[in-house]
Amino acid sequence: MTASEDMYMLYRGLMLPKETHSLESLQFAQELAFKDEDVVSVTYPKSGTVWMQEILPLVLNGGDLTPIQTTPNWDRVPWLEEKRLAVVVDQMTSPRALVTHFPYNLMPPSFHTSKAKVIYVMRNPKDIVVSSYYFHQMAVFLEDPGTFDEFMGKFLEGRVLFGKWTDHVKSWKHTELGDRIMYITYEEMVQDLPAALRRISDFLGSNLSEETIQKIAEHCSFNTMKENGMSNFSLVNKLYMDFDKSPFLRKGVAGDWKNHFSSEQLARFTSVISKELEGERFSLPWSLD
Repeated sequence: MTASEDMYMLYRGLMLPKETHSLESLQFAQELAFKDEDVVSVTYPKSGTVWMQEILPLVLNGGDLTPIQTTPNWDRVPWLEEKRLAVVVDQMTSPRALVTHFPYNLMPPSFHTSKAKVIYVMRNPKDIVVSSYYFHQMAVFLEDPGTFDEFMGKFLEGRVLFGKWTDHVKSWKHTELGDRIMYITYEEMVQDLPAALRRISDFLGSNLSEETIQKIAEHCSFNTMKENGMSNFSLVNKLYMDFDKSPFLRKGVAGDWKNHFSSEQLARFTSVISKELEGERFSLPWSLD
């Protein structure tokens, strides 16, 4: 048995870590009864998931800080597909907030028939590769990523968690969800968090005051989250995450890829991603060069 067979399972063609997923948890996700007032933030891994776990409860409850100060993020806004959901779902009160890395075609049947809203967060794939590379180094339950160049190769081939980035984005850009879905980028959130929060608040019908928006922005800043034990994964046992190698919340910036890509890697990356998005109706908000 290879390390990856030991650590990962295949589910409908996607590689998922066994530590956090099981056939039971995936079945539980498929059978979950979505409610109309549910909100799901969808991300490809390393695109701002933990940030949305911080933001959503505050936007939905008018800025009350209790959830982010008392409940670990994985219980506060659980992953749809992970084992933990079955443990906490009965204690969740409406409106419930969830996160998921599922592509659109894996969303459960009840999601499609509900009016649940989706916020899809996109991030520049070059920054995703860098973030994911460091995460694989510190997450003991994931395979060692090898060199950055090797890991980039795997990423471009889709031999990484949740498959190809381009497939994920395409699946969520081609939905029939109409006004149930909002698209935002990680970069917009980095650049102007209050403006991003206003958009999210309007989309969810939260009608937050400017004062509340500023308060949420302050509590969801990278530095505040990095210090928050309920959000920085410091509660996780060292058996699972080695914080000596890298903190979970590492930099929280846009453009760190420039410190990691060689010109050859950039050319290769741009060529593969551009080719896979050829003929798409949507354009990416960042230049790939």
